[in-house]
Amino acid sequence: MSRKTRFMIALALVAGFFGYRAWQQRAPDKHDGPRKPVVAEPAPERKLGRIAFKPCTLSPPMGAQSLEAQCGTLSVPENPAEPKGRQIALNIAWIPADESGNHDPDPVFLIAGGPGQSATESFAGLIPSFRDVRKDRDMLLVDQRGTGKSNPLQCKFDDEDKASPDAVDASAADADESPEASRAMAIKCRDQLARKADLRFYTTTDAVRDLDAVREAIGAQKINLMGVSYGTRVAQQYAMRHPQHTRTIVLDSVAPNAIHLGNDFARNLESALDLQFGQCAKTPGCTKALGDPRERLNALMVKLRAESPLVKYRDAATGEMKEERLRPAHVAGLARMYAYAPLAASILPLLLNEADQGRYENLMSLSKMLGGSMSDMMAYGMQLSVVCSEDAAGLHADASMGASLLGNSLVDLMQAQCAVWPRGEMPKDFHTPLSTDVPALLLSGELDPVTPPSYAAQVLKTLRNGRALVLRGQGHNVIAVGCMPKLWAQFLETADAKKLDATCLDTLAYTPPFTTFNGWEP
Repeated sequence: MSRKTRFMIALALVAGFFGYRAWQQRAPDKHDGPRKPVVAEPAPERKLGRIAFKPCTLSPPMGAQSLEAQCGTLSVPENPAEPKGRQIALNIAWIPADESGNHDPDPVFLIAGGPGQSATESFAGLIPSFRDVRKDRDMLLVDQRGTGKSNPLQCKFDDEDKASPDAVDASAADADESPEASRAMAIKCRDQLARKADLRFYTTTDAVRDLDAVREAIGAQKINLMGVSYGTRVAQQYAMRHPQHTRTIVLDSVAPNAIHLGNDFARNLESALDLQFGQCAKTPGCTKALGDPRERLNALMVKLRAESPLVKYRDAATGEMKEERLRPAHVAGLARMYAYAPLAASILPLLLNEADQGRYENLMSLSKMLGGSMSDMMAYGMQLSVVCSEDAAGLHADASMGASLLGNSLVDLMQAQCAVWPRGEMPKDFHTPLSTDVPALLLSGELDPVTPPSYAAQVLKTLRNGRALVLRGQGHNVIAVGCMPKLWAQFLETADAKKLDATCLDTLAYTPPFTTFNGWEP
C-alpha cells in the first residue's frame, strides 16, 4: 500500500470518527423507547436504452465536490472473438440533461486521459463547469476497460516496491528506478493481473469497440466525443472507425495518431520549461530575487549527477521527519509533473533558488509526495497494455536529448517494461492521421509540456471542418478554463467550430512566478 493510500484511509477514519462523535453529542431525543427499524426504499431504476441505471455519487479523487449521477453497467466480451467467454462489466455514469432543456438526442461522451485514468473519477470534479453543455444533452462517462470499475488493471505492490511504476509517468517515480527494476515490476504486475485478464485485450481499439457498444445500447444514432490527452487518441480512433455515428469531436491537449507516446516527452518538456521559466524575466523583481530559473535548474542537475546530498525532510503524508538522498530523478519528475499546470510550476523558480543555497528539503518533500500519489491515479496494467501494443515498436532514443532534463530515461523504462508485457493487435492504419469531415474543435495550452500546440496544428491539417484554439498561459487539459465551457456548448449547438467567437479567451493571463513562499508580487 502506498503512502497516499494509507493517508487517505487515515483521513477517512478520522472523518468517520468525528462524524460519529458529532452524532453522539447531539441533544438527546425525547423518545427513549425502542425504535422500529427503518427500511430504506430501494433506489428507483431508470433506463437509457437497454441499460438500467440507479442513483449514485461520483467522488473526485482530489476532494472536490461530489456529483450526483446515474450509474449502470454494460457487459462486453473481453475477447471479441469469444463472445461467450470472459465478460467485462463496463462501469458507466450517466448525467442526464437538465429537464428544462431541449434534451437533444446526441449525448456527449467524455474520454479520460492517461492512459489509465478513470472517466468517472477524473471528470467528476469538472462536470459542474459544463452546465451550459448539460442544458440540452446527456453526458456519459465510461470507465475504459482496465480502469476505474471496469475490471481495473491496477497492481498491488508491497511497501518496499517503488511508489510510481507508471510507464508514461516513470520520471515521477522513486529516484532509484532503473530499467531492470521496471522490468521486474512489470513481470510482477503481469503475473498478478493474468489471473483476471487477458492483457492483450485492453487497447485503444478495444476501448473504441466498447464505446460503440455503449452508444448502440443507449439507442443513440450519433454521439459527441470530448477526449483529454490520451483520450484524444481514443476520440480520433472512434471517429476514424465510426464516422457515421460521430457528430462532433473535441480534442483537448491533442495527441496525434501519428506519434508514439514517449518519443517527444524530453523535447516537449524542455520547450515548455523555457516558456514557463521565461515568465520570471518578464516579472518585476523575479530574476533579481531568484536568478535565472533555467540556469538554476541546469546547475542543480549537474551537481546532483556528481553527488547526491543527504536531505532531511518532512513526509507530507505522515508528518514524520525522514532522511534520503536527493537524486536527479526527484527533480526531473517534479519539474515535469508541475509543468502540466502553470499554477503549480510557478513555485519552481523559488524552489530552485532555495536549492541553489543548499536548502533542498522543500524539493524533496514535494517530490516524494508527488511520487507517492501517482500510482493511485493510474491503472498501471491498462497503461502498459496500451503503450506496449501501440507505441513500443516505434520508441527510440534521441541522442540530441541525452543531456536534457529527462534524457532518454522514459524511453528506456518503457522499453524495459514492454519487453515482458503481452501485446495486443492494432489496425494497420492505427497511426494514420485522422482525415474526416466531422466537425472538430482542438484545444491546446500554450505552455503544455506533453501535448504542445504544434500537435494540434499537425492534426488540424486533415480535419476539413476543424479549428484549433491555443489558450494563452495555460498547460495541460484546458476544457474547463475561462470561457471554454461556453464555447464548447456553442460548438455543440452549431457543429461549426470555424464560426465560434473565441475572443473571450483573450482575457486569459499568465501565472507569475512565486518570489517568496507568500506568493507572487502584487
